[in-house]
Amino acid sequence: MDALVTTTTTGSEVQAIQFPLQTTLKTAISCTGVGLHSGKKVSMTLNPADENSGIVFKRTDIEGNGAVIPATWDRVVDTMLCTTIGNEDGVTVSTIEHLMAALSGCGIDNAIVELSGPEVPIMDGSAAPFVFLVECAGVAQQNARRRVIRVLKPISVTDGDKVATLNPSNVFSLDFSIDFDSAVVASQSFSIGLIDGTFKNELARARTFGFLHEVEQLRAAGLAKGGSLDNAVVVSGDKVLNEEGLRFDDEFVRHKVLDAIGDLYLAGGAILGQFSGVCSGHAANNQILRALFADKDAWCYEAAEFEALSQQPHIGGIWKKPVGEVAAVAV
Repeated sequence: MDALVTTTTTGSEVQAIQFPLQTTLKTAISCTGVGLHSGKKVSMTLNPADENSGIVFKRTDIEGNGAVIPATWDRVVDTMLCTTIGNEDGVTVSTIEHLMAALSGCGIDNAIVELSGPEVPIMDGSAAPFVFLVECAGVAQQNARRRVIRVLKPISVTDGDKVATLNPSNVFSLDFSIDFDSAVVASQSFSIGLIDGTFKNELARARTFGFLHEVEQLRAAGLAKGGSLDNAVVVSGDKVLNEEGLRFDDEFVRHKVLDAIGDLYLAGGAILGQFSGVCSGHAANNQILRALFADKDAWCYEAAEFEALSQQPHIGGIWKKPVGEVAAVAV
């Protein structure tokens, strides 16, 4: 049946009533880049997808059903240097976290990501180029309701000094702290609730980073062949080697938050909960999802209500209509 979606306002705050619907891309859009670790050229196309299909990766250099890998937490096969997913045929796709963060931040529920190789192109080392692709393709609203994953009780994983925690909350928010033995990075903390536009404005441009001595070690091991000052912030001693400097004073911790958003989107949908990370990375981000879903009393699915999510449209893309506008949507 048809239902009305209306909006009201209290001061500058828009409050929407009714259930939001799933979204996909309006049209396919492509780009070309290099893989961070292979250094090889890779082509990527973001395609629209049917309702309830989620985010799915497809290797175009491989034939048959073995080319397809759903982007879910239980498909993660490696978290050493990036997040890598794989399938039963041993086919993998790596460095997916920046793209996943952009899809989450732009509110894309369903998409097919075609890749000509085993890595998502690193682009400039941030999620901003992927946000640009989504904006160019446009976002299409679908007819199925979006489901969110509500955290019902605290879940925590610890590995030495690395800690990741999920707590119940009516919104999706993150706080993160890092501590590096580096005068440039040092200790940084960042907290954010993903209200309208905050992912694009506050996080998307934050680039991956590394230390020069680590880059040299990786290259000696045959990795990071595609890494350069064009796609990563590189720190040497007490200075940043990139000529343009940092995009944010705390770009390092902001990128860690960006990574967490991408890794957590492997939950298969938007999370209603508060994530805290202390010196954690891809491994802990995946471990917290495994711990969450291993405990059937720790989470539940529920239909995403506009009213509950109006404060944070980009945990999965809740679209706010102008005040006073009334639109009919099928539910």
